[in-house]
Amino acid sequence: MSESIKKIPLEQIHIDLGGKMVDFAGYNMPVKYSSVVEEHKTVRTGAGIFDVSHMGEFLLEGPMALSLIQTISSNDASILKVGEAQYTCMPNGKGGIVDDMLVYKLKEDKYMLVVNASNIDKDWNWIKGNNIFGVKMENISDGHSLFAVQGPKATAALQELTDINLADIEYYTFRKGKMADVDDLIISATGYTGAGGYEIYVPNRSAEKLWNAIMKAGEPQGILPIGLGARDTLRLEMGFCLYGNDIDDTTSPIEAGLGWITKFTKFFIDSQVFQKQKEDGLSRKLVGFQMVEKGIPRSGYDIVNADGNVIGKVTSGGQSPMLDIGIGMGYVEKKYIKKGTSLLIQIRKNQLPATVVKMPFYKA
Repeated sequence: MSESIKKIPLEQIHIDLGGKMVDFAGYNMPVKYSSVVEEHKTVRTGAGIFDVSHMGEFLLEGPMALSLIQTISSNDASILKVGEAQYTCMPNGKGGIVDDMLVYKLKEDKYMLVVNASNIDKDWNWIKGNNIFGVKMENISDGHSLFAVQGPKATAALQELTDINLADIEYYTFRKGKMADVDDLIISATGYTGAGGYEIYVPNRSAEKLWNAIMKAGEPQGILPIGLGARDTLRLEMGFCLYGNDIDDTTSPIEAGLGWITKFTKFFIDSQVFQKQKEDGLSRKLVGFQMVEKGIPRSGYDIVNADGNVIGKVTSGGQSPMLDIGIGMGYVEKKYIKKGTSLLIQIRKNQLPATVVKMPFYKA
């Protein structure tokens, strides 16, 4: 393994569990332990635990912390109460997206931002470059691990480990407290699977203890370790965007169907650009599509019309384990975005039929 690839704290545990390790965003990460399909179905029907400790966490603190967040974020963080979290994105000043992220309101003047592993340095520099407010910034990424316990049995798997009533933690809220005699935790009802569950932020010194406790407590619910392969198929079934695929420095949140996190009740970087897009209309938009017959769409494949003209590109695609059919997302020209529209996906030498559908693809 290259010396430049970073290790997450529990790397050896994943290797011992039979995890197939790959370089992901500069980190040695488990992509799967058994099979992606088995792990996917475990999360949809039971409980699974992901180690996503490669994610980045920044603390912003001070009387002007909210002002900085409001400037760099498309969503409106002023509505957050202490104990609430919010999904948002950072526009790049050129009509694109630096990254998507979560904003946690820890205290009145203290926030935590959770960013993608591949963008930690880029995001830090971007926020720092826009910090004209004197906000104290701290990058705590290397000192914390993050476990996502996801699935309909996640609450049952975790409840015996904590005095916090997990059922009381509403979607996109969090509690600070103790689990498995490990203190200084943030337990949030967030995740990127659409299967429900929790994300738990833990100091590295206690990561192994907490992981082992969760695996043991979750045995009656059949909890399994889940790799990044199933994380990708789970988020795709929900139509959730993946940075680097469906959103990047060249896509706007309006084009990506993220108008719901783009609030024009305040000024933020690129707000006027996105407002104009909303008013004038778009030349392209991200859509979800489902294959009509057997065929697996992949990122980068051309989307064509009945005349054989290229009208877009697949940004994410694969076989849905729950629907057992090919699904995907891609940007297409405006006249092809309506639900029910017929498309053709160029899969090697064949042009296979697909239909634009409303996302999420899978509904529990």
